[in-house]
Amino acid sequence: MNVLIGCEESQVVCQSFRSLGHNAFSCDLVDTRGNPSWHIKGDVMDAIQSRYWDLIILHPDCTAMALSGNRWYGSNMPHNDKRIKSVEWTLKLWELALKRSNRVCLENPKSVIFPLLRDMGHTIQYIQPWMFGHTENKETGLCLHGLPKLKWTNDVSQLMVNMSKSETDKVHYASPSPTRKRDRSVTYQGIANAMAEQWSK
Repeated sequence: MNVLIGCEESQVVCQSFRSLGHNAFSCDLVDTRGNPSWHIKGDVMDAIQSRYWDLIILHPDCTAMALSGNRWYGSNMPHNDKRIKSVEWTLKLWELALKRSNRVCLENPKSVIFPLLRDMGHTIQYIQPWMFGHTENKETGLCLHGLPKLKWTNDVSQLMVNMSKSETDKVHYASPSPTRKRDRSVTYQGIANAMAEQWSK
């Protein structure tokens, strides 16, 4: 399959599809930490329009749209205009992807974008890393078009019972650093593998 992973520089998802023999590419405005031969550095909308894709997976920036940022980006908050612009751009990105592929996924943390997409008739699924072998919490939403919901592959929730919050909520408690935003956005390997294995079928 020709697969585009939009707004991904880590190449975690891209490499999962590559490992199964697919012609997969990541795309971002910055250089990849992975193999540059499989990376399109540039505007994701241009990449989407460059060919027909068998599958497109999108990871748009969640900073302004995530519910965790309501105190800054919510209604009547100082940066609400940035949320409005982010939502408008993401909806435009989604609609463009639907024109270039019959199978599209948009991934984000719990976000204001999902109620809007659900109201448009699209399927929404929420998943956790512990459903796919990672002893961590990070509720993530998937908007799916032409794709089945992901099936759990390795439920490790029982292993988390006696773990501390700092262990199970590493993303939330991540220390400030120049790469904090980048590192928090990386897809868990178990989820990436599930996408590649299940959506290849």
